[in-house]
Amino acid sequence: MSHSVSRSAVNVALRLTRFARLTPDAPAVIVQRRRRYQGYDYQRATFAELAADVELIARGMRQLGIKPGMRMALLVKPSIEFITLVFAMLKAGVVVVLIDPGMGRRNLVRCLADAEPEGFVAIPLAMVAAKIYRRHFPKARLNVAVGRSLGPLMKLLGCSTLDAVRDLGRRAAGSSDVEEPSTGGDDPAAIIFTTGSTGPPKGVLFSHGNFDRQVEEIRDQYVIQPGEVNLACFPMFGLFNAAMGVTTVIPDMDASRPAQVKPTNIVAAVKRCGVTQSFASPAVWNVVGRYCERHRITLPTLREAYSAGAPVPPQVIERMTKVLADGGRIHTPYGATEALPIATIASPEILRETGRAWAAGKGTCVGKKFPGIEWRVIRIIDGPITSLDDAETLPAGEIGELIVRGPVVTRRYVTRVEANAGAKIGDGESIWHRMGDSGYLDDQDRFWFCGRVAHRVVTGEGTLYTDPVEGVFNQAPGVARSALVGVGPRGRQLPVVIIEWEGHIPRNVDLSQFAKLSPVTQSIDRFLFHGAFPVDIRHNSKIFREQLAVWAAAKLPKNETVVAS
Repeated sequence: MSHSVSRSAVNVALRLTRFARLTPDAPAVIVQRRRRYQGYDYQRATFAELAADVELIARGMRQLGIKPGMRMALLVKPSIEFITLVFAMLKAGVVVVLIDPGMGRRNLVRCLADAEPEGFVAIPLAMVAAKIYRRHFPKARLNVAVGRSLGPLMKLLGCSTLDAVRDLGRRAAGSSDVEEPSTGGDDPAAIIFTTGSTGPPKGVLFSHGNFDRQVEEIRDQYVIQPGEVNLACFPMFGLFNAAMGVTTVIPDMDASRPAQVKPTNIVAAVKRCGVTQSFASPAVWNVVGRYCERHRITLPTLREAYSAGAPVPPQVIERMTKVLADGGRIHTPYGATEALPIATIASPEILRETGRAWAAGKGTCVGKKFPGIEWRVIRIIDGPITSLDDAETLPAGEIGELIVRGPVVTRRYVTRVEANAGAKIGDGESIWHRMGDSGYLDDQDRFWFCGRVAHRVVTGEGTLYTDPVEGVFNQAPGVARSALVGVGPRGRQLPVVIIEWEGHIPRNVDLSQFAKLSPVTQSIDRFLFHGAFPVDIRHNSKIFREQLAVWAAAKLPKNETVVAS
């Protein structure tokens, strides 16, 4: 007979099963689709329907020969099936390989090849691409096509279809040969790739314990209650809503181009579905906030909004606060792919206090740490730190690199494994993760983000950090955003501030006058103007300063680059 899952099993799919029993008829997932002439169409799945399909697919995958611990790449667009498949694969003990499709073909193929998947669960187009690039995926022998299967083509490609997997699951129901895997907290659950903002994307190994603790930390910190409705403008951040009894609404948008979101779609989804909370990148809230301000729109059901992926400008927070329900708040959780969540702060504190400090060049306050996190700021060292004994902890107020440990902190990369030496610090049996972020702790034990360590500019007179400098210049009229870069070798770099204008319309602004507003910017007197900053795919918010530094070096007069070098 099949055995039952042990009481010590750790798997977020078990949380979904619980809510399917408690609230079977409540909507678990709602997908918005814009129709050309008829407004919007909303597809729904209840908790009972979602859990039943998860069980069916998980059982069918085991019958197909997909075993616990196998790495399977999931390439499916945001949809009910995307969420179903994540839970089904976790329930089956599969290690889910998740990659942003918007990272570009070259990065996508390289990341998938590095992950060494033993199969693909993907839309037909991705299956065709996997076949074309099959030499990169020699282990990928168990493949499942999702969506319109194109019949004969799938047979030619050697793929099963998702419907065929479901049929296998139905036939195996009640069979004594079906053994349900039991996953523990340390068992691998997924490989998720970093954005690649400071180097090639790296595959981060998540355990079932990491995921389970993430659900608990987020639920408890933000007092998330079953029955709430979450608009997920970034699919991965909406994955575990169902594990908290929360309805996920997937809006009609290209998740790989959040800055190009249609605000009308977001407004319509919030109003139609009674959305109470939503996560989106700063780029999305910037677009939505401006649209609502211009058209005097408010969203009275939306009480809590979340934004992360890059520092959220106070003006974006102020604009969106006016759109939310009375008393509604914007939260800016802080973390990284390797460690999330780490800290959080809400709009009242930002608008009352820390936003003004940001404008004065103090950096961005990301708030206080989550209860399960330990952190400290250490002196910046370029290179590996083998043991915590080799790291110097800095006092409050002194800028260094943030390191963290705790149950939501992952232990290692499983692709680009050479990066482990520079990102992890051993401390007995535990591991500290180096966030790669510079900043300082204040006397309230809040962390103030000052920019990526790799992006600091080291001149002959001292070190400049990107976030404090840019906070000053972002106050200038017409400035959409700014970027500090260094030209020349570290230690003798020439600091240059690059400006992107709002609407790409140049303004007659004396930036040198703004440089005098703060001690951190008084030494800056080189300014360049760029049409559109290169940014990350995932959030459209992280600026690729390495690319801008090369561009700036080519733009500066030759004599200035010679002096800098």
